[in-house]
Amino acid sequence: MARFAALAVCAAALLLAVAAGGAAAQGVGSVITRSVYASMLPNRDNSLCPARGFYTYDAFIAAANTFPGFGTTGSADEIKRDLAAFFGQTSHETTGGTRGAADQFQWGYCFKEEISKATSPPYYGRGPIQLTGRSNYDLAGRAIGKDLVSNPDLVSTDAVVSFRTAMWFWMTAQGNKPSCHNVALRRWTPTAADTAAGRVPGYGVITNIINGGLECGMGRNDANVDRIGYYTRYCGMLGTATGGNLDCYTQRNFAS
Repeated sequence: MARFAALAVCAAALLLAVAAGGAAAQGVGSVITRSVYASMLPNRDNSLCPARGFYTYDAFIAAANTFPGFGTTGSADEIKRDLAAFFGQTSHETTGGTRGAADQFQWGYCFKEEISKATSPPYYGRGPIQLTGRSNYDLAGRAIGKDLVSNPDLVSTDAVVSFRTAMWFWMTAQGNKPSCHNVALRRWTPTAADTAAGRVPGYGVITNIINGGLECGMGRNDANVDRIGYYTRYCGMLGTATGGNLDCYTQRNFAS
C-alpha cells in the first residue's frame, strides 16, 4: 500500500512537471503563434535572404522551451512587450531591409551570419542576436551545454542552438549591464552611475546593452531608428504600448 502511494506521488509530480513545461510552451506559443511569427517575419525565407529556411517557428518554440522565463514572465502586457523587444532587436541584427523603404521593418531574420565575418573571427556574429566574441561563445555554450568555442558554426547551422544563444543573451545580465529581459519588463532600477550616464528605463537601454559602444551617446543614427521601427511594428502587432525612452541617443554606453 505504501509502495502504491509512493508511486502515485511520483506520478503526480511527473504530471505536474509535464504540465509546467507545457504551460511555459503555451505561454510563448499563445502570443507568438505560427501565424503571428509568419506575419512578423514575412521575408525570412525570401530567396534573397541567406538565412532562408533556417529560422523556423518550430526551432524558436523548441529553444524557448529551454528558458522557462522567456516569454512567460509577468502580466500579459509585460510578456507581449518583452517579446516585441526581443524580436525588435534581433530583427535589426539580422535585417535584410533597405532603410527608408516602405517595407523596411519586414525583413528581420534574413541573415544568420555577419556579412563580412571580420569581427573577432572565428567568433564573428551569428544567430538572431549576432553572438560575437570568444567570451560570449564560451559563456553561451556553457549555459546551453554546447562547446561553441570549438564549434562556433553550430550557431549558424543548428537553428535551435542559434535561438538558444539569443535567448541566453536576452535573459542574462552582462557584466555591469542588466539583462535585456528585465529592462523590457521594466524591472530594472538604474544605479546612480546609470542615472549620471543618462541611462533611463526603456527600450533604448536594451540597445545600449547590445551595441552601446557603436550606437549610443552620438545623437540620432540609422541603427537606432531601425531598432525602434521594428519594435514599434511588433508592439502594434501584439497589441501593447512601446513605452518611452526608445532611443539611446544621449546615453553613455556601459563601458564608459
